[in-house]
Amino acid sequence: MTPFPTTDPVMVRERAASFTKRSIKNEAKIAGLKLVVSMMDLTTLEGSDTLGKVRHLCRKAAAPMPQRYGCPPCAAICVYPNRVADAIGETAGTPLHVASVATGFPSGQYPLHLRLEDVRFAVGEGADEIDMVIDRGAFLSGDFARVADEIAAVKEACGDAHLKVIFETGELHTYDNVRIASHLAMDSGADFIKTSTGKVSPAATMPVTLVMLEAIRDHHDATGIRIGMKPAGGIRKAKEALHYLVMVKETLGDAWLTPDLFRFGASSLLSDVEMQIAKMAEGRYQSAPYFSMG
Repeated sequence: MTPFPTTDPVMVRERAASFTKRSIKNEAKIAGLKLVVSMMDLTTLEGSDTLGKVRHLCRKAAAPMPQRYGCPPCAAICVYPNRVADAIGETAGTPLHVASVATGFPSGQYPLHLRLEDVRFAVGEGADEIDMVIDRGAFLSGDFARVADEIAAVKEACGDAHLKVIFETGELHTYDNVRIASHLAMDSGADFIKTSTGKVSPAATMPVTLVMLEAIRDHHDATGIRIGMKPAGGIRKAKEALHYLVMVKETLGDAWLTPDLFRFGASSLLSDVEMQIAKMAEGRYQSAPYFSMG
């Protein structure tokens, strides 16, 4: 693997903090909030998931707010493989993508043949996006070749489905490791790179996301290929989401400000964004339960 310059953690944190100081108001703010909604992957990944819960999630993703607000649909819903068929049945005729976690999510600690079968099952059920987890144990042991080979094998098992590769950055410990994982995944076939499963803390942070965005920029400069980015977990407020959009714009440019290349994995974010959109439209806040009930 090509060596990369050591990342200066102080500079990364200072640069990430600088994006929180941009002011977004009025028409630009409401446009940004609606863009955030269009980039969300609404997710339910619990042992208690039911057909009814998945149906509600799909309906919420297809029409997040009453029509008068002009709010777009979300980008996708994300479920476990055995709930993909439920989601496909509910999203027919909508622009929603159906994503499925796979490869022994969230640990990745399963034999490779089982992880690949997990992917094939989800794709066979109709998933058009697969969110895989890397084997962090192999990565932290320095077995980068194994991790790369496994990502390539998962990509092949995906067929036409897009592949998002999850690093679980809270377990990678250093920004240097995050940068190495980013390049390793992109070189091995990832369509998106993703911070976290949402099951480990810390999940997405602005400094970690910045390191990954810079890796995407360098990969594009070297290859001309645009790779997507998905921060997931821990982003709960509309204001935070707008800061992420500023960071994407100033690091990668307007081309990445699309659901095809940037997603939020943060279902709890939606209610706050809806409240802000309603506030700007009507001059007053609606209560959170009004939106969470969908």
